[in-house]
Amino acid sequence: MDPVLAADADRIPAILDTVREHAGRVLAGLTDRPAAGSPWQGTAHPLPEHGRGAERALAEFAARWEPGFSGSAGPRYLGFVTGGATPAAVAGDWLAATHDQNVAAAHESSATDLERETLSWLTELLRLGPAHRGAFVTGATMSNLVGLAIGREWIGERAGISVAEQGVAALGPVPVLSGAAHSSLSKALAILGLGRGSLRTVPTLDGREAVDPDRLAAELDALGGRPAIVVANAGTVNTVDFDDLRAIGALRERYPFWLHVDGAFGAFAALSPAHAHLVAGLAEADSVCVDLHKWLNVPYDSAVQFSRRQDLQARVFQNAAAYLGLPTDDPAFVHLTPENSRRLRALPAWFALAAYGRQGHQEIVERDIALAGQLGRRIEEMPALRLLAPVRLNVVCCTLAEDPTPERVDALAEAIAVDGTAFLTPTRYEGTPALRAAFSNWRTGEADVERVAAAIEQAVRAVPASR
Repeated sequence: MDPVLAADADRIPAILDTVREHAGRVLAGLTDRPAAGSPWQGTAHPLPEHGRGAERALAEFAARWEPGFSGSAGPRYLGFVTGGATPAAVAGDWLAATHDQNVAAAHESSATDLERETLSWLTELLRLGPAHRGAFVTGATMSNLVGLAIGREWIGERAGISVAEQGVAALGPVPVLSGAAHSSLSKALAILGLGRGSLRTVPTLDGREAVDPDRLAAELDALGGRPAIVVANAGTVNTVDFDDLRAIGALRERYPFWLHVDGAFGAFAALSPAHAHLVAGLAEADSVCVDLHKWLNVPYDSAVQFSRRQDLQARVFQNAAAYLGLPTDDPAFVHLTPENSRRLRALPAWFALAAYGRQGHQEIVERDIALAGQLGRRIEEMPALRLLAPVRLNVVCCTLAEDPTPERVDALAEAIAVDGTAFLTPTRYEGTPALRAAFSNWRTGEADVERVAAAIEQAVRAVPASR
């Protein structure tokens, strides 16, 4: 054995203690850490010929790289709908690496049973019901891809074609209809061979990002009975708008379509009694995307894809090698997702749910919703800013009140980031350059909102005057 590796092997408890102490200091300092990191200014080092051991590697990381890391796990990082990892989720993630389980197959470990229990808990938490079966994937993009792949196979089934066997060319064009589709949808369509051009944008309700059910019905009617995929939104990224899932679902009485719901973070509205009506009808979807490293506050990368047709899912993703076995009526996870090699992503989620339960996560969701409303009210008090949409759930979308050019809004975003108090994501809403503040972190409190509001107000003063 390499002598440096052998020395580390003899000192594993001491090394883990050192890392634990370092991680503890990082987490304890999140409140004071700049929300946005700094671009690296150093020089890349060559690959070491001889190792230096884990503790010296930690010291080098802390000196060279860590200072530029963002405070994305902290309470005032409000970009990209990013949650921070709760204490239990961190513990679960560390143990996932410690045990390093291969959860591709079910015959060698109880890890797959833990994953199934976690998925069962999530269906209950999100009120999906027993018809939906799930599998862990890396994020919402992969979850959307899997859902669309199953929908593609469903359309083939209606025509007596297995796309998985015969290829997408045997199927021909597939219409995909959506009102305000997330950008990951186009990526998924490109990967699946359906093409970005297959996406048909259906008009939304006036002043909304929610699809107009009557216009959707007209688009479906124009297909003349040709099956389609409809992608509905349970929470758009800019304004957290929700399609009327029950009205869309009712259209299946007249038109054949696979209903995929992108509920990456909006599905967690089910935890709040005051907002659960927004996801009414979610349980009737054919496939559902839910991102756990958002509002469940587990570490990246963790999401789930739920489907009512796991038989079609296995037809698409099966990997029938002799050492893996054929799919059964209860397929192993290797037959359900694009990956063969899968880390035990379920363990951080299991820890989070076991540790804090429904009530603990409901409190996080309801607190974040209230905090988003608080920031929205503070922005309404600022003459230099205006809201572009009502604060419906946990995202605040705003822009400059006068002359919101891309240059001026970018300058505002940069000034906020440089200050370090907060980080907001630039976006566009109905063609207007804007900023988004997304609340999904378990640490965020009222005092953080006031600090963010003060930083925004200060940053506005740094924006160049209109010409």
